[in-house]
Order: sequence, then structure tokens, then C-alpha cells
Amino acid sequence: MSRPTAPVPATRALSVLIVVAGALGTLASAMLTYDRIETLANPAFVPACSLNSVLSCTDVMDTWQGNLLGFPNMLLGLPAFAVLLGLGLALLSGAALPRRIWLGIQTGVTAAFVFVVWLITQCLYVIGALCPWCMLVWAVVLPLFWYVTTHCLHTGILPAPAGLARALTANSWAGPVVLYGTVLVLVLTRFGDRLF
Repeated sequence: MSRPTAPVPATRALSVLIVVAGALGTLASAMLTYDRIETLANPAFVPACSLNSVLSCTDVMDTWQGNLLGFPNMLLGLPAFAVLLGLGLALLSGAALPRRIWLGIQTGVTAAFVFVVWLITQCLYVIGALCPWCMLVWAVVLPLFWYVTTHCLHTGILPAPAGLARALTANSWAGPVVLYGTVLVLVLTRFGDRLF
């Protein structure tokens, strides 16, 4: 498929997904930012998302993995998800985006996907705790990466054999099912009945 020269719209379903993902990601990042500020201001503060020894935002926030670039990870999420929300609202209103903007979105969701997969492994096998707000971010990033990538392949924004783009579009439900299923199995295998 040739590269598009005109701006590319999104389907209504993808536009809604981007809006919902942007809104939920912004909410999760804002709540984590609030909790982080409170824990720094008051060491006795316990975030509402610290429910037990496994579901504990505090245990995740206090690690180097929670501050990968030298500052809290949620400070990356706040602007990134807010921009995504704005772009989603534009798409939902009927806007079409230039290829370079789609490539920027693709780059962002791919980086988020890689980061989330890394954080999942760190939470499960190194930190030994799960942050409920972080898991909300995982829940939106996984399908967001899949459906944005499928869209970019299907529309020619990303180069791909036509057969691959058709196959992914025809079976677009499979990616999120596999991703969510894999994470669920890993979480249950690692923590079992300690979750609740």
C-alpha cells in the first residue's frame, strides 16, 4: 500500500478508544502525581490505592523503576495522555491528521507499550507489588498500541505487506485478547490468592 499524502482520518471506534485511553491515562497519572506529592509531604500518608501487600502504589512508587528517568514516571504520563486525549477529541470531531502526526502517535504508543511491558515484568518479578493506577495505564496502553498500529498499517502510514495489514484488520480483536490474557495469567500465576 502506498503512503498517504493527504491527512488520514480515524474510524469512530479508534477515535473513541484514543479519547477513552487519553482520559483514563490522564486520570491515573494525575492520581499518582497527587499521591506522590502527598507521600513526599507527609511520610505517614497512605495512598488509597495501597490496599494490601500486593496491591500497593506506595511500594511501586518508592522504587527506582517508578522513577526511571530520575523523576516520577507519572510526570511523563500526564502530558502524554493529555495530548492523546486532545488528538482523540479532534479525530472524534471528524479531523484527519497528517502522516507525520500519525507517526508521532505511533512512536508514542510504541514507546508506551515497551515501557508498560517492562514495568509489568518489574512489578511481577522484581518489585513484587502491583499499583492499581499503573494497572489502569497498562489496561489502556495495550489495546491502544495494538489498534493504532493496526490502523497505521491498514492505511499505509506504516509500510507493510498488504496481506499482513488485511489479516491484522480482519482479526483486530485477537491482539488485545492475547495481551490481556497473557497479563492476567502472569499476575494470577505470580500472586494467586494474595491479591485480595
